[in-house]
Order: sequence, then C-alpha cells, then structure tokens
Amino acid sequence: MSHDHHDHTHEHDHVEVEGSWRDGQDDRPLSVARRRFLSGLGAAGVATTLSTTLGATPAHAHDGRPASPVNPWAGRGRWFAGDHHIHTKYSQDGQYEVAQQVAKAREYGLDWVVITDHGSVAHEKFSISQVTPDIEQARRSHRDVLVYQGLEWNIPGAEHATVFLPPGRSTVDILQAFEAAYDGALLSTPVANGGKGLITRSTSADGEPYALAALRYLEAQVLSGRTEIALMFANHPARRGVDSPHEFRGWRDAAPDVAVGMEGAPGHQAAGIRTADGGNGTGRGGYDASPNQDSFPGYAPTATENPYRTYGGFDWMTAKVGGLWDSLLAEGRPWWVTATSDAHRVHQDTFTPGTGDHGKTGSRGAPIDTGKPQVQSDYWPGFYSSTLVGANSKSYVDVMRGMQSGKVVAVHGRIIDGLNLRVRSLGEGDNRGVTIGGRTFVRRGDDVEVVMEIDLARGANFAGVVARLAKVDLIAGPVTGPVVDRDTFSAPATKVVKSFEVARTARGTVKFTHTFRGVEGAFYLRLRGSDGNKLTSDGHPVMDVIGDADPWSDLWFYANPVFVDVI
Repeated sequence: MSHDHHDHTHEHDHVEVEGSWRDGQDDRPLSVARRRFLSGLGAAGVATTLSTTLGATPAHAHDGRPASPVNPWAGRGRWFAGDHHIHTKYSQDGQYEVAQQVAKAREYGLDWVVITDHGSVAHEKFSISQVTPDIEQARRSHRDVLVYQGLEWNIPGAEHATVFLPPGRSTVDILQAFEAAYDGALLSTPVANGGKGLITRSTSADGEPYALAALRYLEAQVLSGRTEIALMFANHPARRGVDSPHEFRGWRDAAPDVAVGMEGAPGHQAAGIRTADGGNGTGRGGYDASPNQDSFPGYAPTATENPYRTYGGFDWMTAKVGGLWDSLLAEGRPWWVTATSDAHRVHQDTFTPGTGDHGKTGSRGAPIDTGKPQVQSDYWPGFYSSTLVGANSKSYVDVMRGMQSGKVVAVHGRIIDGLNLRVRSLGEGDNRGVTIGGRTFVRRGDDVEVVMEIDLARGANFAGVVARLAKVDLIAGPVTGPVVDRDTFSAPATKVVKSFEVARTARGTVKFTHTFRGVEGAFYLRLRGSDGNKLTSDGHPVMDVIGDADPWSDLWFYANPVFVDVI
C-alpha cells in the first residue's frame, strides 16, 4: 500500500532460508462508594462481567482448525496516515486550539486525527461541551481530514489510553457517560499521605476491575447499535511500568473488538534533544521514570536493560524482540502497535498556554503567541510520527476498521512511504494469502512465502532530509496458545529470522522474499526497519540516552503481524 502510485525501480533480493516452527495525575485505590453505574450495570452486573472476562480465551487464538483468511491480500491499496493522540487547550497541560492542531496535521500530511484531551473532573464537567463544537467546526474547515472525537482515558489501575468513536448521534453522550463512570481521575479519592497532605493513586491495582467493566461498557454500546465501532489503544504503556502483563490480556479478553492495541512508539519525541542543541535534554518520549509502588515488579531495570526507556524511540514492550508484545502474539492474540505525537506543546513553536483556569472552566483559554520559539518536548501531528492505516476508503468507519484489523504500520521520520506485504501458502491452504494484520493457513509440512515490497521515501522528511532505509528485519515465532501465567512478558522462541540489507543506491521500491520451509506448527511474523544509524552489535535498537537522543538520527518503522495457522 502507498499514498499514491508511481513508477519505481526495483531491487530484488530473493532469499530462501530453510526453517520451520515445529515445535500524573490520579493515583489511588478506587472508592466503590463513588462509583456511578450506567445503563443498569449495577454491582451484580459488574461481578458477572468480571467473572466472565478474567477467564476468557484470547480472541482468535489458534485452535488447530482451518481459519478463514483475515485481511486477504488484494494487491496494492492505500495508506491513510494519522495520529490518535493529540491534546488541546481542553487538557490541563495542553494549549492549542482544535483548529490549530487539525490545520498542522493537514499541513504535515495526515488524513485523520483523534482529539484526546485528558479525562478529569473538569474535563467531564466542562470540556466535552466546549470541545465538541470546535471539532465540528474543524471538520467543516478541513473536509479532507477525518477529525475523530476521543478521550485520553485514565485507565483505572493503569496508565492512559486513547478511546474514540466515529461521529454519530450518540458519540458525545457515550464519551461523556464513559468518562463520568469509568475514568480513573474521577474514581479516585484523596487519602492521607503519612502526614504529608493528600495524594491520589488511580494506578493502584484496586482499579483493575473497573477498567474491564469500562471496556465492556464500550462493547455494549456497539452491540446495542448506539455506535458502529469503538476503539481503545493503551498509551505510552511502559513509561511508568504500571501496565502489568495480565492487564493487557484482561483488556483484550474483556472487549476484543474494542481493546486492540497500544502505542508502539510514544509521542514527546523531541524531549531527548540535547540542551546544547536547544532541546529539553530529558527522556525521549518522556521515558525517564523509575519503578514506583504501583509498577509491575517484573519490569525492574537491570544493568543491561531498562524497560522505562525508549529504544530507537519505540516503547520497550514493542522494541524488544521476544518481549511483552511478542508474548501476546505468541498466544495467537491480535494486539497492534501505533506511533503518535501526543502533542501538547510543540518544540520551537512560539505559543504558550493561555491564562484560563482549567480546573474551574475546563479550558486553558486561547494560547498566547510570544513570538519567541519555545523549548518543548513535542512535534506537530504528522511532523515526525505517523500511523499508516490500510482501509477500504477514507471514511470514519473504514479507517477505524483498518485499525481494528491491524492493517497498521508505525513510522518515524518518513523512513518509508508504504509497505505491501503478502504472506501465502505455496501448497495446500490459502494461496491468495493475506497482508498486515492478517491471518492465513497452510497445510502441515507445506511452505509459506513472504513477499515484502517496501516503498522508500520519495521526498524529504520535515527535518529536510530524505530518510534512507538501511535494513529490514523479518521477525517470527511460534504460536503456542494461552499462557498459564498471565503476567508472562517474554516469548523466548521469537527471533529475527532474516535481516535484509537495502542497497544505498536503491530507489523507489525494494522487494524481498523469504520462504518458511516445511511448516509444522502455527506461527506469526512481523517486520521492522531502520536507517541503521544506531544499532547494537546484534542489530537491535539501542536504548535512548536521557538528555542525548536526537530523534532524526535514529529512525524505525514497525509493521503489525501476520498469523499463520496449520491445518
């Protein structure tokens, strides 16, 4: 898929390798007394929901039966670039007008955006009624950009997440009811802090049951016909280590058509620029934390690895081969990754926040143009990060369906312009094959062919440089089914199967082929690529250094997986 079609020169590297897969805000325990249940979902309803979801089987887990292909390959399609994590003056730490964010997104090549201001008492009480007409006006002013209304949800018991819906008669009502009943900021009650005042901790594990109930609520709105689709993506999942492995599994199991993925790469990508180069000199992506009382203990940093840092700008959960993301995929559990801006305040922009009292009005007020470039941590939507979505059309529901099905590639710095992936059986089974996010099948003992056509950058990125893709990694691992320990966060059998070098002289589209010979068991595969500027000795991304991480000098893309079942 590509943004447009054009003539290419081709470099072919056909490789066949024998192989088979045989073998911040609010942080306190929730107060049940303050719960507001919706649509007749009383305590008994929640208890039923939890007992059902906690023992649920992963959606689409391999069960040995023939599968119907998912995301069937259909030749080259189109990518729609977007960003599902954007803030405005209606966030207590934001500053921009909706119109400014959408105009910049359009300027930097995005087709769709999601406005996701922080859930809070003031946001629920004031901001939704104010941001809604601003979003509607932005849609009228920029008819070529899909502008979704969403929320950055404070997940009870965990971090943040994007929740969003397509435009519809009930969209605003659903979002407001969801926030009022299920946002961790509204559910937390201040408690004494050992004589040091009051604190709140929405990230305490006490909140986990309400996160599952919240996702069930969104699923119920789809099933009832109030909205055609609703999606949730966990944001900056490893930043504070509070998203435990069992929580990812629980979210997906609770509402498999709603909870579909996570930010593979967080926003705040300018944060690590050196102070000597005019930057903030902090952690790239805002990843400079250490474990706290609510962090999952298994994420403890070691002498050689720190889950609380980004690696090549990507979250550790995504960047580590055989890590948490792979542990979910090895269960046969679809779980997709994205890349966003998380744009609050843009590096070298001249605006500062308005003078409004967000707590009292739900808005920071109009931003103030100082005329002086500001040192900040973010880039405009589309300026650096992009989530490419393959969809049948540029419509609100179709783009969300593309995200829901995993036809998604996370891209930094325009390292590529498109990707056409085809995975198919060369024997009995699905000879047509599937593409990114897909599921196909092969007869035991037959071969599986993987064809990768990658559109190299045709023009400069917004740093003024034509990014050069240096290598592509094909990563694969066996699908072994549900784990016994739901806090598993490793998949040791997942490996880089083959690395393909891209010639420095390559232009247009490069094509690589790999064949898995004599497949004996279900497996999955995924792709990533790099400019090759910063790699470990064995070809993996390096851990970003706090205060010294130029994002433009270390570019990657990550494509979502394809699952192969055996019949």
